[in-house]
Amino acid sequence: MDGSDYYIPALVLAVALLVRMPSLWQNRNSPMARAIFVIIAASGAGFVFAAPPTVERVNRLTGVPNVSALIVYSFLSCLSCASLVLLIHWRGGRTVRRQTRLWIATTCCILLTFCVLFTLSEVPLERPRDLDTFYSTTPYIREMIVLYLTSHAATATVVMTKCWRWSKELRAAKADWTRWGLLILVTAFGLGLAFALLKFAAVGAHWAGTDTWDWLSTDIAPPLAGLGAAMTTVGFLVPVVGPRLQSAYDAWRAYRRMEPLWRALGPWGSGARMRIPLTSSAEMRATLRATEIADRLLRLAPSFDAAHQEAAERYAAAKGYGQEAVLFVTEAFRIRAALLSAPAAANRATEAAPAPVPAPATLSASAPASPSVRISGIDGLARLSRHFSEIHETGTATGTATTPNPAPLTAPADPPSRTGGGRR
Repeated sequence: MDGSDYYIPALVLAVALLVRMPSLWQNRNSPMARAIFVIIAASGAGFVFAAPPTVERVNRLTGVPNVSALIVYSFLSCLSCASLVLLIHWRGGRTVRRQTRLWIATTCCILLTFCVLFTLSEVPLERPRDLDTFYSTTPYIREMIVLYLTSHAATATVVMTKCWRWSKELRAAKADWTRWGLLILVTAFGLGLAFALLKFAAVGAHWAGTDTWDWLSTDIAPPLAGLGAAMTTVGFLVPVVGPRLQSAYDAWRAYRRMEPLWRALGPWGSGARMRIPLTSSAEMRATLRATEIADRLLRLAPSFDAAHQEAAERYAAAKGYGQEAVLFVTEAFRIRAALLSAPAAANRATEAAPAPVPAPATLSASAPASPSVRISGIDGLARLSRHFSEIHETGTATGTATTPNPAPLTAPADPPSRTGGGRR
């Protein structure tokens, strides 16, 4: 009776609401943002007011026995309505506004009916945990319970059906995060449907004259509702948060993959360190590293030559690479050969060069011998760095077919200051 099985889900939902609050406030005029707020808030409030300790306190404060039941039923009805509204706006279409108004109007009618039925009923005994079964045969409150369970089951069925159909449509569209969110919602509302059916089974048993099934309503149904509410919140947040996490992960992975080429090109930096705040995002770090690589490659460009196409094609064929990879392998060969042969005097001139200005990471085609303009952006440079690292580590020949195992890549004999090449 300590209510921990109610308060813990409520706490989780409160944390989720705090995390999402800044973005919800920024988009407060959006119907979807408002629906998400109602979903999370109504779920959390429903658990708080359904907890037996809260039920007892509310009943004492108001002086109305079992008024918490009316409050909980109202919150959960709002949750169901908000879920449908969010799903309707999420899917889009020409009838969004009409469907939204229909569900909101229906929910308002249900809430009004709850109030009328509760006012007409007589429920003098406080039942914190088993009101559904204890008053299942009492006039008016009985109809209120049936209406609540019926609307809850109907909403769960509608949402499950819509989400399942939509997830199948998205299977071919490769919209993985949205599809995963929909499948989570199918599971969440499946638990909500199971909650309603278990309650119905216990209530029906009372109508049949037995209370042997009360445990379905008091012991099994509440945990299912808690898990379903938490999964509902997760399901709606996954398509929003997932792509951002994926973008950050991809940027960090590209940042790490560019490190071999970035370090090898260190002597051809500007000599001035590009400072990155510790709070910079992974995307910003990857962009700045790609910018530095592009800047250093332009300084190295005078040492490039085009004599490595044949060796690169043989290497790519031996590795089983496709035609697209030949471009990256060729540029990796050219960069490694240029690093091995570039004179120190050419590098010494870069000591006085100004620090590079952060810009979109694209390899310029202004220098005829510079890497192909087709190799650009963070992903392209990360892939180029991976091929460069592989060629360097295996000691693959960078010259013609007669070039035997070249010496490991080293810095020029008299390199410039490397203050710009240290690890961040």
